[in-house]
Amino acid sequence: MLLPGVVDRHVHLGLVDRAQLADSAVVQVLDLGWDPAEAVVWRATPPHGVQVRIAGPFHTAVGGYPSGRAWAPDAAVRQLSSPAAARAAIAELVAIDPVAVKVALNASMPLLDEEILRVLIDEAHDVGLPVWVHAEGAGQAQRAIAAGADALVHVPWTEEFDADLVRAAAERGMVWISTLAIHAGEDRARAIRNAAAFVAAGGTLRYGTDMGNGPRPVGVDAEELRLLGEAGLRGPALLAAVLDGPAVLDGPDVEIDTADDLIAWLAAARRVELSSR
Repeated sequence: MLLPGVVDRHVHLGLVDRAQLADSAVVQVLDLGWDPAEAVVWRATPPHGVQVRIAGPFHTAVGGYPSGRAWAPDAAVRQLSSPAAARAAIAELVAIDPVAVKVALNASMPLLDEEILRVLIDEAHDVGLPVWVHAEGAGQAQRAIAAGADALVHVPWTEEFDADLVRAAAERGMVWISTLAIHAGEDRARAIRNAAAFVAAGGTLRYGTDMGNGPRPVGVDAEELRLLGEAGLRGPALLAAVLDGPAVLDGPDVEIDTADDLIAWLAAARRVELSSR
């Protein structure tokens, strides 16, 4: 049986030993927030066998998350004071060809006001860039959804969503990136319930680990895969959430249905390079 490699849709390569990814089961990573001058170098010189895609800096309010955090270089945070600053930020970002625009809304720190947030999202969409939001704290995920964000880079964990809000996010075609394993206790339980409701409503849940946030493994995160199973993903939906393309299954005894099946298969897998001819 052949499976395409794993795609981790939420990493911070500036906080890990990137070399450990070389020739692993992870074949693509999306760096969601760093100094763009460094990130473009990672993209050009990735670990062997890994495609690096980048989002550039966090876009946030003046003094907003993650400014001032010890792990976040100043150049990794673009602080926006006005709609004009938001327009300028998108114009600059286009030059590095990002996978998305990363926006931070964390209610424990200053927040973008509604006008700046909407201008930022509208400008991004005008140049063909999706907007991916870190939404943390009361009402922030709701703000992101209402403003037209394309993805939440963490399944919401600080609030439990009601059925109408989950349905609205799913019907709009939003993507939620899992990052379930970074949480513990009730935060993890709440995130899993939100993820399960989103999946049940037809929403698109995708594997992402927030690699670099605490002691998460560099490479495949088996705990994150297990929690995707708890959130209701299995079979083709699980493979679509984790892998870089459709599986090629052969042999009557081959079956990957549960997260445990996938964890076991990846643990025993051997990486092969296929000729394009």
